[in-house]
Amino acid sequence: MKRFFLSFLFLFVISASFACPICGCGVGGFYIGLFPTHNGKFVGMRYQYAHYETRLRNDPGQFSHDYYKIAELYGGITFGSRWQILAFMPYHFNYQNTDDGVHTKSGLGDATVIANYQLWKTTGLNERHIIQQLWAGAGLKLPLGKYNVNFKNAAAPDLQELLGDVNSEMGTGSLDFIANTIYTIQFKRFGISTTANYKMNTNNKSDFKFGNRFTINSFAYYQKALNKAVFIAPNVGVLYEHASANKLDGKNIAETGGYAALASAGLDVNIKKITVGANLQLPFAQDYSLGQTQYKTRGLVHVTYSF
Repeated sequence: MKRFFLSFLFLFVISASFACPICGCGVGGFYIGLFPTHNGKFVGMRYQYAHYETRLRNDPGQFSHDYYKIAELYGGITFGSRWQILAFMPYHFNYQNTDDGVHTKSGLGDATVIANYQLWKTTGLNERHIIQQLWAGAGLKLPLGKYNVNFKNAAAPDLQELLGDVNSEMGTGSLDFIANTIYTIQFKRFGISTTANYKMNTNNKSDFKFGNRFTINSFAYYQKALNKAVFIAPNVGVLYEHASANKLDGKNIAETGGYAALASAGLDVNIKKITVGANLQLPFAQDYSLGQTQYKTRGLVHVTYSF
């Protein structure tokens, strides 16, 4: 059971530098979905992918097809029965095909450290055989990734061009704060896991602030044993994310921020201490940059080792 929760929950930890030229969904949009809630230690790697397309409403000749990928190391350890520490270190691969050419950038991103506390738990020994857990946590995103955009250096800055630059940076240049809650419930082989996260961003050295980000998602899964050592866990879910407008010198930047709702389907396979999994997410409702940016696809594959 512990291994199942590890594999399932990490499948849906979405912590990506998804970006677009104007919407503000770049590194400031970093967020974490569900957390592992098992006891023990684990390490792993995951690969994430997102695709956006942007075309300006008042100048259709300006466009961008953006592909953002992340290879990320992560790990965690549980102290006692209630405390858990998680750490994430991403490496970004950004590719933008725009009206003024192809732009690529890669490098280490911002690291994140999270502490979770288990507020409540029921075991499977009750008369209904229902297992429930409620966790709450908080953490920091540390500005380790490179951030080189300075709005103050330009005498007459092209704000739109600078926004494109800042969204493709490796980091935000700011120390940011994360809060989350997680609730899981399982009845026999069927379960539902729901998480809500809020990321509070701060100003960086050029007085630029990525908009705060709220996300909530819920996933249903069914675990099936193939034999004593191997089981699979197909799962489906929905996600909602909302990004506030970016700010410069304390003022909102027009046509940044927005929301998206996505449907998700995935599968995890657990073989003893190793879990591999993948999922695909497709938007069914969205509005970024007043409709100028379209969220196309998002996906994730991962491998996790518990010990």
